[in-house]
Amino acid sequence: MTLSSFKVIVVGGGPVGLTAAHALHHAGIDFVVLEQRESVVLDQGASLVLAPSSLRVMHQFGLLERLREIGCELLRGKAYTRDGRLIADTPALRIMRKNHGSGPIAFHRAQLIEALYEGLPAEAKHRYHLSKKVVDIESSDAGVKVTCADGGSHHGSMVLGTDGVHSKTREMMRALAMAEDPTCDWDGEPPFTAQYRCMWCSFPRPLDAGRNYETQAKDHSIMFITGRERGWIFLYERLPEPTNRRVRYTEQDMEKFVQRFAEYPISKRLKVKDVYPHRITAGMANLEEGILKHWSWGRIVMAGDACYKYTPNAGRGFNNGIQDIVVLCNKLHAMLESKAGSTPDVAALESVFAAYRKTRKVPVLADAKQSVTISRMHAWETWKYYIMARYVMPWSIIQWYMVNYLAAEGIRKSWVLDYIPAEEPFRGLVSWRHPLKSKL
Repeated sequence: MTLSSFKVIVVGGGPVGLTAAHALHHAGIDFVVLEQRESVVLDQGASLVLAPSSLRVMHQFGLLERLREIGCELLRGKAYTRDGRLIADTPALRIMRKNHGSGPIAFHRAQLIEALYEGLPAEAKHRYHLSKKVVDIESSDAGVKVTCADGGSHHGSMVLGTDGVHSKTREMMRALAMAEDPTCDWDGEPPFTAQYRCMWCSFPRPLDAGRNYETQAKDHSIMFITGRERGWIFLYERLPEPTNRRVRYTEQDMEKFVQRFAEYPISKRLKVKDVYPHRITAGMANLEEGILKHWSWGRIVMAGDACYKYTPNAGRGFNNGIQDIVVLCNKLHAMLESKAGSTPDVAALESVFAAYRKTRKVPVLADAKQSVTISRMHAWETWKYYIMARYVMPWSIIQWYMVNYLAAEGIRKSWVLDYIPAEEPFRGLVSWRHPLKSKL
């Protein structure tokens, strides 16, 4: 069996699904991406920030030069209180650059998605299909069948769900697992609980590029980021009580919400009321959190927000989704090469999926813990979080220790694709555990 006779059906064509398209194409694995939206690029959402570890993977795809053109490296971090008092001018981003050869790079979400799509080779781009809302998944010993709302169906060897926090793949996988064994201890649906909500918007950049500021207050916080052309704010508020109910916020809801933040500072001279009227895009949602026990069943596996969800304060969501795809595709590629003519059965796939989850478990848990801590420190959720945010974390020596000894170790362990040769684009004081190979 050649690699191309094995087919992956990717459900969801957002950032993680597009990353999967690149990785599968380079692995020589046949695939199709099913995206329910009518357009690849919609000017929605806010910013996405890629860590140096993720940029190495993008370099393997041949996208780094383009991403540097549209993105902006973050190099300055500050923290303010609600009354405008500066409580931290952190060196963390500059230390990260010295350690890993680059700081994180911020993008407008729509521009990053466009770059990922346009960077696909023509052959791979033809496998990306729009207006394909998945309504059913069938799985058997022979393979999988995915049916769309338009009546079309796709047959393959496995399903990869990259369709986000409200994943239909996850719902269908759960239904199949429960039908097979009604007594099994499966994750509930919906599986995640929200304790915070967030409103975001983008606007023409009002300050120098490369800023990453935060504002802290009791049960409220703000993130303010400036990119190459736009700025973004994220307004966070603790919910009166936790909920797993999906809420769709209206324009009126957002207008009322933003008024509560109008006088909050986002920099030394700017307040929320100074930038919100100039918004280009805006949105609002509850922020689900949690990690599923089950990431796969049979021939179905998930990646990214479909199987775990963080608050966005630490910027770990998409970066972890990229790592999911890298680890999963490395293991799929190795399995298919070892089969050399035989068709992998369900047991072989389940073994790969279990190894994938085992590899990802520790870093996913670590980043979940960090995301929980940062979001609650920023919002002074308890007196302990308040003391940490207000009096401990602002110290430069604490920042130095956290970045050099905790963050650096996690970043250096990040995986790259085993089967794509590339020269190392980032060299710093900290070595990479998994170096890029110039030759295979």
